[in-house]
Amino acid sequence: MKVLAFYLPQFHTIPENNKWWGEGFTEWTNTRKAKPLFKEHYQPREPYNSNYYDLSNIDTMQWQADLAKEYGIYGFCYYHYWFKGKKLLEKPLENMLKHKEVDLPFCLSWANEPWARTWDGRDSEVLMPQEYGDSSDWKKHFEYLLDFFKDDRYIKIDNRPLIVIYKTMHIPDGDQMCRYWNELAQQEGFDGLYFVETLAGIQASPYLQISDAVVELEPNFTMSGHQTSFFERQLRKIKKKITGLQLYDYDSIWKKIIARKSNRFEKKHFLGAFIDWDNSPRKGNNGVIFKGASPEKFNKYLSMQMAKSEKDSFLFINAWNEWAEGTYLEPDMKYGYQYLTALKNAIGES
Repeated sequence: MKVLAFYLPQFHTIPENNKWWGEGFTEWTNTRKAKPLFKEHYQPREPYNSNYYDLSNIDTMQWQADLAKEYGIYGFCYYHYWFKGKKLLEKPLENMLKHKEVDLPFCLSWANEPWARTWDGRDSEVLMPQEYGDSSDWKKHFEYLLDFFKDDRYIKIDNRPLIVIYKTMHIPDGDQMCRYWNELAQQEGFDGLYFVETLAGIQASPYLQISDAVVELEPNFTMSGHQTSFFERQLRKIKKKITGLQLYDYDSIWKKIIARKSNRFEKKHFLGAFIDWDNSPRKGNNGVIFKGASPEKFNKYLSMQMAKSEKDSFLFINAWNEWAEGTYLEPDMKYGYQYLTALKNAIGES
């Protein structure tokens, strides 16, 4: 079992975010301004020893890689942002290429959705539209990715660099694009690319014929079809004055994840896991919040999910550092290193 953690690179300033959200904006901006919305609501979430790091500093990425390896993470799956030639948040990844001493396997997940003020990829108030272009644009994108694919640390399966795509259902001519990428990869000495489709939200099944595998992005995938439990109905009492808030029971979501049958498609199936969830730092009273999470429960459920996974497979955890969504493995002021320890114990148990 090899554990991969999704990784958000939005912890450094870029001109576009300064323009859209204010000077100096990073993911820490939302995290720091968060407030508790009800009694015992765990906000704001503060990194251990106030480590509000900057990902433009390679020492930070070295620290993350060392910490991940110490607690059993096999590698990171970095979110990659590409908008028909326009890059965003690319600096941490490009720094990785320059610094081979950051010795941790990695792969990319193309987060192919528009950027909007709603933070959820809907088309209202679009800041950066997601366009795909034609074969010349596909080639330009592949040529940018090629330097990463050729890196010795890049994760490959049977000489095929692994690339995750977030919303394949949104790509016109997606199979044609991927076939073209395969041809370009073979010209570079690879046996093609290993395409993984993300299952999350409205995309509950694969859309590409050419893809090799699917990965469940949790808890998003399970929330989309979740029936409200009795405990969650009780939680609605909290919502009397917070009408937009959505509250979920941590245990009921995890039990649905564990109970779900895998291998429902004729493709390789990579299971998912999550630590917690609370995106109120981004969405305020319209946020989605889980109640009942703890390192002990995470250890238990993760061990059960690992037991379901195929041998010699990957399990994708959401996430290494999604602080403004409340799902992160990095140490914080409340739990310290307990979630990392829970991860390490679950790997040992598996």
